[in-house]
Amino acid sequence: VQLQASGGGTVQAGASMRLSCAASGRTFGAYAVGWFRQAPGKEREFVSAISWNGDSTYYADTVKGRFTVSRDNAKNTVYLQMNSLKPEDTAVYYCAADRDPLRAIVTSTREQYGYWGQGTQVTVSS
Repeated sequence: VQLQASGGGTVQAGASMRLSCAASGRTFGAYAVGWFRQAPGKEREFVSAISWNGDSTYYADTVKGRFTVSRDNAKNTVYLQMNSLKPEDTAVYYCAADRDPLRAIVTSTREQYGYWGQGTQVTVSS
């Protein structure tokens, strides 16, 4: 599975942005996908995840209620809709696919994700 995140840019606080994670590979629909972000000088942190069939989602407390993850397996794409953006959301955002297909439980554990895409920069100005 190869992944590519896109959709980043620079916006003002309070704005919205949608990130996309496009995947290659016929089996993409069998994998849970997570979003992570890394700000300068900080560890990469979990943001959100969605199960392989879209039935389960999981959010970090810092984005809960503002971000929404979704997927369209027919298009091999996962989305991260980000609303009410804050300067502290500034980071490089990465998408990643679970190591194991068809897992029922989504996880925030970075080590569980074995396939990573290149990140996309999101900058939120105050």
